[in-house]
Amino acid sequence: MMRVFIADDEAPARERLKELLQDIAAEVPTSVVGEARHGLEALERVPQSGAEVLLLDIEMPGMGGLEVARHLAGLERGPSVVFVTAHERHAVEAFELNALDYLLKPVRAERLAASLKKAAAVGAPAPEQLERAAAAPREYLSVVERNRIFLVPVREIVFLRAEQKYVTLRTRAREHLIEERLPVSRRQWPMVRALIP
Repeated sequence: MMRVFIADDEAPARERLKELLQDIAAEVPTSVVGEARHGLEALERVPQSGAEVLLLDIEMPGMGGLEVARHLAGLERGPSVVFVTAHERHAVEAFELNALDYLLKPVRAERLAASLKKAAAVGAPAPEQLERAAAAPREYLSVVERNRIFLVPVREIVFLRAEQKYVTLRTRAREHLIEERLPVSRRQWPMVRALIP
């Protein structure tokens, strides 16, 4: 049975997905292991849920789905991600993530079943794929400790220092080690500029 987590800021959308999952249970047996109303809540709950697949809305208050997926990619056993959104304009970004699928609301049962099968076969997206797809500057960097994700707001970062495969991230309060590379391409420089006070 596939363990599914649903993250969407609209309660009717979450209920619709649960109904669809029941409708396709004979073809793709699933168990809903959690729900979140916004991106920050998803980051808090998904790692502990044991979810294999995350049905993730792209436009949510606080933190959008692309950034949520980027942070979850740091987990050792992160879930596969299927984006679910009402906006076609995100399709290109979503398909740049090769390993992910993209469902347009209102979602149809047969399309959801196909996405779940694909997500289960492909696995979680690579951080590099997520980095290419996200056009907006990042608001947070993530620190993964003991299968939990801690978010550090970019505006609180004093400096970043690369040391072999790790990056030391320093805020006024403390230091963190992250396993992300510092941006090196011209396309990634907006993130660097955003980090410089």
